[in-house]
Amino acid sequence: MTVLIKLGGSLVTDKRRAKVFHADIVRDIAEQLLHLRREQPGLQLVIGHGSGSFGHYEARKHDTISGVQSEDEWLGFAQVGAVATELSQLILSELLRAGLPALRFQPSSMLLTASGRIDRMETGALALALKQNLLPVVHGDIAVDSEIGGTIVSTEAVFAQLLRTIPVETIVLLGDVDGVLDENGAVLPALTPATTPRFLAALGASGGVDVTGGMRQKVGEMVALAAAHPALKVHIANGQRANVLIDLLINRHPVGTCISAE
Repeated sequence: MTVLIKLGGSLVTDKRRAKVFHADIVRDIAEQLLHLRREQPGLQLVIGHGSGSFGHYEARKHDTISGVQSEDEWLGFAQVGAVATELSQLILSELLRAGLPALRFQPSSMLLTASGRIDRMETGALALALKQNLLPVVHGDIAVDSEIGGTIVSTEAVFAQLLRTIPVETIVLLGDVDGVLDENGAVLPALTPATTPRFLAALGASGGVDVTGGMRQKVGEMVALAAAHPALKVHIANGQRANVLIDLLINRHPVGTCISAE
């Protein structure tokens, strides 16, 4: 069983202030990951994380997602990549400190995009790392683009590519809200491709700086993945909730919002 877990930028950073890292939250998640690996030795985990107040602030400054052409834009492109790596290293350090065999796979060195969409991604080394019981770590990142020079790819887009080559049963997206909320602020326990259009207009953007679209886009992407992979379950939940991963993946409690094909 392979599970992709995203630690959202709103969870691991304060998206309203540049470069504020929530180390305590990552430490708590790391302890849950240790418990998961002990309780389910055959479980394969891939950790992804957003760029939060590190990459998104820098990316907005340079409008990197729209393309890269000039000398100044290429310098900005490199700077966006540097701060994304900075956050990733902070997260990696916490995972290693907890005793997890975390190994970072930098997306910008694995993939190419065309007009802002991933064209191809090499996942062989990551798949082999899973077989060796390592804990691969990926993240939202810059990407060299064959049409517009350069752009930004989200963690969700990287996850979607992993589904092409790795048998994934579950995706967990952890943020700072309890799930997908309806127009009244209540958590929607379930969403499917059939029911989503009714609620999509009520979904908001990110609570902070986010160049990749916020909640509305993420839900749309996950619903499309569920439609394309009928066995897939996607859970959107609050990463600050005590033992959220234990409840979702071991106790099988209905936490947050579950997105599925039907």
